[in-house]
Parts: sequence; C-alpha cells; structure tokens
Amino acid sequence: MRMTPMDWILLPFVMAILLGIVLGAYLVAGFLGLGVLGLLIGFVAQRIEIEKDGAVSNEMTTSLYAEQFKARECMTRAERAEHRSETKLLLQALHVAKVVSAGFVILGFGFFVLFQLP
Repeated sequence: MRMTPMDWILLPFVMAILLGIVLGAYLVAGFLGLGVLGLLIGFVAQRIEIEKDGAVSNEMTTSLYAEQFKARECMTRAERAEHRSETKLLLQALHVAKVVSAGFVILGFGFFVLFQLP
C-alpha cells in the first residue's frame, strides 16, 4: 500500500490521536489497560475480517448467506472487480490494525508482568 501525499500530511495527526489514546489507556488502567485496548482492537479487526464478504449468518437467518451468494453471482464483471478491490483495501487496513493490536498486547501485558508483578 503506497502512501499518497495526503496520507503523509495526515500521518502526524493520526499518530497524535493514537498517542493520545494510548496515553489515556495507560493513565486510566496502566499497562493492563494497553493490553486490554490491544485485545479490543484485535477482536474488532478479526470480526471485520470474518465478515468481509457479507454478514455472517446465524440460526435465525439461515438463508442470509445464500441470498448474499446469489447476489454476488448476479454481479457484472465490473462490479465483481470493484468488490475485489474494496476487499483488498479493507484487508490491507485490517493488517495494520492487527499489527497495532499485537504491539499493544505485547507492550501492555509484557510491561505489566515486568513492572507490576513482584
């Protein structure tokens, strides 16, 4: 994923917001808060990745997945290509979220064990 000039302009603002969230989680709950924040981000990213092709059905709506499959079959080639490119961009963003999540989990729980436990 290449960075556009607008991405480079917005990067410091995104990093500042991310740093504020990390600092807030640390001030509220210490290193354990960072670990829990990492787990939360990882859970949300994984759930979005599971549902990337449409909503996941449950026992109340068993025909939902079949209807989504039929709708995808009726798409034109251009619509299918657009869907694939949107899915590819989504997965790239989710990869970044998973890496950030893993970093928070390792940093938070690792420093908690290192500094808080006797």
